[in-house]
Amino acid sequence: MREEFFFAPPVPCSGVPYSLFPFFCYNRRERHAHPPFPESLAFEDFMSDLNISAIICTHNRDTYLGAAIDSLLNQSECQNYDVIVVDNGSTDNTKAVVDARSHHPRLRYIWEPTLGLSVARNTGAKASEAPLIAYLDDDAVATPTWLSCLCRAFGDNDKLAIAGGKVTLIWAEGMSQPPWLSDEMSGCLGRYDLGDELRLIDKPGLTPRGLNYCIRRDFLNQIGGFDPNLGRVGKKLLSNEELYMTEKALTLGWQVAYLPDALVAHNVAPERVNRSWFLQRGWWQGVSECYREQLARNAGSKQLLRGGERIARGLYKSLKFVRDPAQRFENLVYAYGQIGYLGSAIEGMLFPPKDLPGDRPETST
Repeated sequence: MREEFFFAPPVPCSGVPYSLFPFFCYNRRERHAHPPFPESLAFEDFMSDLNISAIICTHNRDTYLGAAIDSLLNQSECQNYDVIVVDNGSTDNTKAVVDARSHHPRLRYIWEPTLGLSVARNTGAKASEAPLIAYLDDDAVATPTWLSCLCRAFGDNDKLAIAGGKVTLIWAEGMSQPPWLSDEMSGCLGRYDLGDELRLIDKPGLTPRGLNYCIRRDFLNQIGGFDPNLGRVGKKLLSNEELYMTEKALTLGWQVAYLPDALVAHNVAPERVNRSWFLQRGWWQGVSECYREQLARNAGSKQLLRGGERIARGLYKSLKFVRDPAQRFENLVYAYGQIGYLGSAIEGMLFPPKDLPGDRPETST
């Protein structure tokens, strides 16, 4: 009888290295099985000397959540770590998915009723006692050496504030990258690949993806945590929180790194593989960019000029690449996002935001 798989059919998933394929393919009949752990392991055994906390912030993703948790509980080389699931106001079976694994001493569950990814991240960080905090998305799967790769990188460099690794995509069975989706746009689905060598990031636009992300507690405390005005809130696809964090880190004298061996695979939800989702994502990207410029004190009437120029550039390139569906759509999304940017810029001019996080004093390292 043909075996059924939860993440993929019995052929290598698009974007997942063949050598890692067995790890990312879970038999559907065993998808709720609990990973083995030492019966003698007690919570106090590792809580007294934690190296890193792995945190999953989740909102209504019970379909993928179990595999994400299991991938963290099955880390092969890292010993002193815990796993924290922050339930950000879920109304599905999220609690039941966590409860099914609650017997594992590493695992903790926290309820956070205030919607917002940055809010949930701050809640998880406050609950952690570890010097390093790693964030994994609720629809992603970490390789067994993910945490050990992160710990090793931070241990080797005390100036490292932020690090993240390569992200491949797992397409649902019967789906693949459509012809209208460019490799650049697939980054909106989580794809992140800067090569096979460790790389220090000096441009915020190359910052690690939040779905595979680790931050040093000292730096997080220094800047006062994640800004709750950035990052996804329910169905509002706000973003740029990681880009902003990288800007702050570099300004304050820290370093940011890309770690190719800290590999994570990200499930592509079928409902996202349509043009309307990418247009909506582009709109919120524009809104997020406007707010980030406000934080940097780079807002005002000059944003109207910038936004207008970007719309014209995007529309021009859409026409230029009219015979290339992927490039045409990528530039159309870019132009559409500037409408959200301009709307937020005008709102900011009429009703200037008060008490921005950038007003807080910060010290360099």
